[in-house]
Formats: sequence, C-alpha cells, structure tokens
Amino acid sequence: MRTLLVLLTILLPALAQTAAEPQTSHFEYRLLATTKTSTMEKEMNEAADAGYSFSSVMGGETGLGGKEVVVIMARPADRQDAPKKRYKLLATNKTSTLQKEMQEAGDEGFDYCGQTVFESAFGGKETSVILEYDPSAEGRAVSFRLLATTKTSTMQRELNEAGQAGFELMGVMVGKTSFGGKEVLSILRKRSN
Repeated sequence: MRTLLVLLTILLPALAQTAAEPQTSHFEYRLLATTKTSTMEKEMNEAADAGYSFSSVMGGETGLGGKEVVVIMARPADRQDAPKKRYKLLATNKTSTLQKEMQEAGDEGFDYCGQTVFESAFGGKETSVILEYDPSAEGRAVSFRLLATTKTSTMQRELNEAGQAGFELMGVMVGKTSFGGKEVLSILRKRSN
C-alpha cells in the first residue's frame, strides 16, 4: 500500500503535465543537399519561409551528389504558423574568420544550431557553422567563443577557462584549417539576459 502511494505521488504530477502539453505526432521533413554553402543558406531560408526549422547537418560524400553538405529541416505537420526563423551558414578554413563572423551574427541575435566539416567544390575542406535567428527571442545577443588547438590538453584547459567565464559548449569537431592543420575546434556560447 505504501509503495502504491509513493508511486502515485510520483506518477500523477508527471501524467498531469504530459496531458497538459500538446503532443505533435506527425512531422514533415525537407532534405537539402548542395556543394555550395551560399546555395545551402538560400535553401534553408526558403524552407524557413515555409515554416521549417533546422534539425540536423552533416558534411560528406553522398551517393550521387559527391561532396555535399546535407541539412534536414523539419516542421510539425499540424502547425505551420510558427514564427519564421532566419539562418546563416558560415563556412571558412580560417578559425579567426569564423570567430569574427560568428560574433557579428551573435550580436544580431543569431544563435548556434549545428556544425560540420565538409569539402566544398571550390573552397576545399571548410568548417561550417549554422546559426538561427528566432524572432520570438528578439533582442537577445549571443556571445560566441571558438577554441582551436592541435593539443587536447590545451583544449581541456581552454574549455575550463571558458566555462568559468559562463560559456556553454555547443559542439566539438576535428577540422583541417589553413594555418593550424588538423585542429580540435570547440564552439561555445553565452547568452545575454
């Protein structure tokens, strides 16, 4: 009897909350694939105009398309009236350029979505970051910090220093940059209140 009371005390609030939240059971997806980052940004924003939001990204060699960046956009099938988001795709093989471009976008209210490394048709291997502007979060600036090093011990130290300054890790990857060669790249962010 006591066990039953404990279980009911735990489960009833959880069940009530689940019942109160609207559940989406169907989604629509749009797959975008291209070899050019400028084309991808344009296609992502066209999908956003149709109510889609960023879901996932990966760079690599596809079966017939060659070396492409592939993005999946999604939207709930029963809710196509969500605020239209905007996207920026930043791609470069220079970490200093990426840091500068990410911060400029963060100052405009763009936030982190995803990252990948892919080999473009013209730019070689590029580190790519996707940023999203959500109109419902207007007025909120984002600070970005890009850490890049060839030594994992250095990355460990720099991550802890950034964490102490309030930066949250968003993603990590190994990329080949024009100056540093193969580097561990970490992207961190700190949102303003």
